[in-house]
Amino acid sequence: MSKNIAVIGCGYWGKNLIRNFNDLKALYAICDSDEERLASFGKQYPSVKVQKDYEAVLSDSHVKAVVISTPAVTHYDLAKKALSADKDVFVEKPIALNLREGEELVDLAGQKNKILMVGHILEYHTAVEKLKELVKQGELGQINYIYSNRLNLGKFRTEENILWSFAPHDISVILTLLDEMPDTVSAHGGNYLSPNVTDVTVTTMDFASGAKAHIFVSWLHPYKEQKLVIIGDKKMVMFNDVSQEEKLFAYDHKIDWIERAPIPRPEQARPIPIEKSEPLRSECAHFIDCIQTRKTPRTDGASGLRVLKILEASQSSLRENGKTYRLETGKKAKYFVHSSSIIDENVKIGEDTKIWHFSHVLKNTNIGNKCSVGQNVMIGPNVDIGDNVKIQNNVSVYEGVTLEDDVFCGPSMVFTNVTNPRSHWPRKDEFKKTLVKKGTSLGANSTIVCGITIGQYAFIGAGALVNKDLPDFALAYGVPAKLHGWMCYCGIQLELSTSPETEEKAECSNCGKKYKKDCQNVQLI
Repeated sequence: MSKNIAVIGCGYWGKNLIRNFNDLKALYAICDSDEERLASFGKQYPSVKVQKDYEAVLSDSHVKAVVISTPAVTHYDLAKKALSADKDVFVEKPIALNLREGEELVDLAGQKNKILMVGHILEYHTAVEKLKELVKQGELGQINYIYSNRLNLGKFRTEENILWSFAPHDISVILTLLDEMPDTVSAHGGNYLSPNVTDVTVTTMDFASGAKAHIFVSWLHPYKEQKLVIIGDKKMVMFNDVSQEEKLFAYDHKIDWIERAPIPRPEQARPIPIEKSEPLRSECAHFIDCIQTRKTPRTDGASGLRVLKILEASQSSLRENGKTYRLETGKKAKYFVHSSSIIDENVKIGEDTKIWHFSHVLKNTNIGNKCSVGQNVMIGPNVDIGDNVKIQNNVSVYEGVTLEDDVFCGPSMVFTNVTNPRSHWPRKDEFKKTLVKKGTSLGANSTIVCGITIGQYAFIGAGALVNKDLPDFALAYGVPAKLHGWMCYCGIQLELSTSPETEEKAECSNCGKKYKKDCQNVQLI
């Protein structure tokens, strides 16, 4: 490797980059606006060129790549100038302070065919590399949630808050472990030392796979702590970056179910051996390798944009007191969810479905294609809804209810799932199943008592109380609801009697469909 890398900024973190690139025999120049600091580094590294003028560095033909370790607010401008000057770039996190500028840098690097790498150092830690291997091999099972904290007392900054200073490390690791972007992001925080700079934040991310992640960062903390905990359904693992000896531990805890209650059976922590090496050295060596081979860096511009997208959403959430933000993950959603509604983890929503204001879809619920969910609707958990179902305002579809295709739920109609509820006596394991078959209409303010089946294309009148099974095409109303006739597929009443002894035929006056009634059953002919 010829000496052709210039490090821009030799302050708090830059000095470590200078040391590593020098040891790797790749350091050609050091650039800093502080003359006294620059002179000090000139004495420490006498064979390395020192330069105060950044433009002079970029015009130097010996410089093939620059490493930017300056305040975050300068990253975009310095990286853009370097790419425009046909230099490969390694920029410390974050890549920029807004998504638009980050995207501009990625596009420019592509146009210039230049390497653009972002300094997400933890991805080069052997403990994180081992974690990724364990997750990929399925050693931890299904990942339930990830918790990370990065806590310290100082160094306080004014050009960026704690979210932008500390959280990028944890965000990048979580994204690489789960290999997916979150669906939603929210953040809460506090400003204690300065009214305009956040000192403490807690960020929550929810993923389509069902995983959840929490990131707690603070520079107003009595001691230093940096931990990452991964909870899988087979195994739990902790990465303790502050530990001087072992850093990675596995916990083979078991959960026993006794009398239908979960009882934890803790096991001793088991150290996981990892190679001891300096992550920054590995990161610097990787950049040199990318320069030589022209391969895409592990933490390239695209990965920097993914982290930046989450930071922007978290910052917006902070400004709005923890409001949940739904991310655009590259694929445009083929359904609509109003921003005031909440969608829990592991929810599937079909194409062209619309979910309107102030609704909540709970976990493990499936909603089909072309459905319409009105205002103030609650669905789930564990509910299945077919295609083209219309649920009007103020309806709750509880666990145990299944709605087949083309069902209509009128405004404020009610489902139940327990026949004998008590506030002081939980009966969650006694939910009764309710099946509403294809094409049925449930009138406004009707009540459907659990444990029954309503047949296809039945029609339930407004305010009815349905407490027993109803056949296909039934017209029922009243309290309790009784069979009062028969309804066509199109919603027009048929001229058929309700007498069980009578066998009749009828033709719909509206759509022309023909029916026959045999005892208490009506069928299309």
